[in-house]
Amino acid sequence: MSVNSGGLSCAAMSWGLAAVLGAVAGVLLAVLGDWSFMQAVFAAVIVAVAVGLFLMLTICRSLPAPANTKAEAPKAEAPKAAAPKAAPSVATAASKPAAAPKAAAPKAAAKPKAAAKPKAAAPKAAAPKAAAKPKADPAPVAGDAGSKPATLSAARASGADDLKMIKGVGPKLEKMLNGMGFYHFDQIAAWKAAEVAWVDQNLEGFKGRVSRDNWVEQAKTLAAGGQTEFSKRVGDGEVY
Repeated sequence: MSVNSGGLSCAAMSWGLAAVLGAVAGVLLAVLGDWSFMQAVFAAVIVAVAVGLFLMLTICRSLPAPANTKAEAPKAEAPKAAAPKAAPSVATAASKPAAAPKAAAPKAAAKPKAAAKPKAAAPKAAAPKAAAKPKADPAPVAGDAGSKPATLSAARASGADDLKMIKGVGPKLEKMLNGMGFYHFDQIAAWKAAEVAWVDQNLEGFKGRVSRDNWVEQAKTLAAGGQTEFSKRVGDGEVY
């Protein structure tokens, strides 16, 4: 089929299809839409024209035109003759005499290497220091308010004595005495007058209690394994 015949058949089919669709649209509007005859015809014409133009612009316009020209076969190029190389000249250049080798310049005498400096002797490891000896309990200090008695950093292995057995020593005062380094009856029993004066001055809130309640005499009795009237009451649970 030629281009013209192909274009005419496409146009005819497009307008024919457009006319059918326009007629169908007019009938539907007249029957279902209660349109008058003239209104239905007018709407059918508009639908047919719109559909026909749409088909012409989209379907018929996109048909490619067949090619009329045949592809020409590529012409084979004749191989070019290679240009003859120039013949080597008969006469060869005379070889030049080799240049005389130059005498090597004498190398400077190597400088003598400086003597290596002696390495510093590694410092000797310091001798380990002897382990520090544990500090002994401070010795009694003399003063205007007496001398401080000997104290302990902790109770002996047998455990602290119940200082509340001494009249005038309650739970709070016992805790204060332990904090000062006094845990046992024999410590209190060994206090001299100057030491009693020191403790009396350093009992915060209980100053003078040592001499007033005669702690030293009570502690001597308890350290020897005896009992006092007050310690019996404490043992029976009548006091604390």
